[in-house]
Amino acid sequence: MPVIVTANPKGGAGKSTFTLVMAQTLSAMGASVTVIDADPNRPIADWRKGTSKATFEVIEDVKEGTVIRQIVEAARHKQFVFVDLEGTASRLVSRAISHADLVVIPLQASGVDARQASRAIELIHEEEEALRGREIPFRVILTRTSPAIKTRIEREILGSLNNAELPMFRNALNERQAYKAIFVRRLALQELDPSDVNGLPEALRNAEAVADELISSFVDNNATETAEP
Repeated sequence: MPVIVTANPKGGAGKSTFTLVMAQTLSAMGASVTVIDADPNRPIADWRKGTSKATFEVIEDVKEGTVIRQIVEAARHKQFVFVDLEGTASRLVSRAISHADLVVIPLQASGVDARQASRAIELIHEEEEALRGREIPFRVILTRTSPAIKTRIEREILGSLNNAELPMFRNALNERQAYKAIFVRRLALQELDPSDVNGLPEALRNAEAVADELISSFVDNNATETAEP
């Protein structure tokens, strides 16, 4: 089953937010999900200590020597496995990337984030060389963007990414109060009170759009592989 690794050497790019929102959304759709929390701060493991009734599994005791085994074992039993990585380049990060079916690179619309995202792509290519050329698919997603009008900086970053012909999510994970609330309340998006969280219906629609695109990326890849001679 697909292993989705979130990677960006810069902290605060939205890796844990993307991972938790996708795990909650896919689980609410009926998929079986495991999240391997390999971030030293353990934000998703901390969320799991709350009262949420979301059914997906969170694994938090992750080490360099165990991460591959944990990924392989989870992928045997679950439809989706997410690995939330730390914000630095390390051997654990490299090992997780080497077993990814897709590396998602979240970045905010800033020059610093974009430069660090390029470092994540370098790490992927280094792992491809170590694996003797096996391709590791990746895709960039913008996070914390305006849900209404793109700023000038966002347009410039998007233009640079498109000029570099990097694979991108069509949907961004917008800046939403609900995405912050899930960490504070330790609840799933679907469990939040719409009267207490501004823009919750829009956040749910945004999350579902990104999840649908994530699912379709694997469907498209399988169709392409099947069509190849």
